[in-house]
Amino acid sequence: MGINPSFKNNKQSPENKKKAPIAVDDLFSELKKGNKTALAKAITLIESTHTDHKTLADQLIIQCLQLTNTSIRVGITGVPGVGKSTFIETFGSYLTQQGLKVAVLAVDPTSSISKGSILGDKTRMETLAKDANAFIRPSPASDSLGGVAQRTRESIILCEAAGYDVILIETVGVGQSETAVHSMVDFFLLLKLAGAGDELQGIKRGIMEMADAIVITKADGTNLEQVQLAKTEFKRALHLYPPKPNGWFPKVLSCSAIQNTGIAAIWDTVTHFVSTMKENHQFMANRKKQDKNWFLQAVDGLLKHQFYNTPGIQEQLKTLLTQIETNKVSPFAAAKVLIEGKTENT
Repeated sequence: MGINPSFKNNKQSPENKKKAPIAVDDLFSELKKGNKTALAKAITLIESTHTDHKTLADQLIIQCLQLTNTSIRVGITGVPGVGKSTFIETFGSYLTQQGLKVAVLAVDPTSSISKGSILGDKTRMETLAKDANAFIRPSPASDSLGGVAQRTRESIILCEAAGYDVILIETVGVGQSETAVHSMVDFFLLLKLAGAGDELQGIKRGIMEMADAIVITKADGTNLEQVQLAKTEFKRALHLYPPKPNGWFPKVLSCSAIQNTGIAAIWDTVTHFVSTMKENHQFMANRKKQDKNWFLQAVDGLLKHQFYNTPGIQEQLKTLLTQIETNKVSPFAAAKVLIEGKTENT
């Protein structure tokens, strides 16, 4: 069957394109066929802040839910410079060579000043971006914690509906809470550098406790000796942590994305983890727990959105901010006044 005309590169005028309605059923139909253009459009739809688009996005997600739980979701994190993009390109290419379809949801850091993002992952993953069995989607992290886009969970659902077998989620890796990533993936992979020192000691324990595997990157050339020392060090460190509730003991591996070494062992570790979790019934139990957390976070987000969009709230907010600046009220007292819906006379 051919691609729906709405997804072809026709020569419509910009005005006609803006007026073209979004047909959710058609979008879902193309999505099921693995149409990359449809998948890109669907992700753009769920990322939109337009009220009408939110309604359509919800309808699309509901249809896609019937096609979920078909992939392996892998979260990948690590500090800037560890080689996440290079690793993902080599890892993703290895997976497509095994006959798997791979989706990469790469989250770029957003400037707190300009609110802009580079979104350059397709440039950094040039080879993978050209792979017919791969899909790369960079998204801005915006103000969300954990270095993930606000709609990453929905994007995962869409990628599964489009038939992708492995979904790789790359975080910005700047020391933000990685709990958000951990709460939406099956396997959490932490990339580390050998000889990087302990400048990140304050966040290392929390991330390492969540990791299902630690991979020392750039294991090539003169760096091999340091990599072996780092592997020994991390293995010792992991024995100091309490065992995971699912009974899995994190593995410590190494690889060279440039020389394409150690990549197969990493995938073997992921598949072994998944089969183990399915055997002890932890895999779907974890997915169901994640769905409940997703629900609770969605409630929090909706309450916050509805509160700030309540008539009069923005005016009250401006008044209270002025009072805080002039030391007429404390921040905590001002928050209480705003929640209770009362303002004090200035």
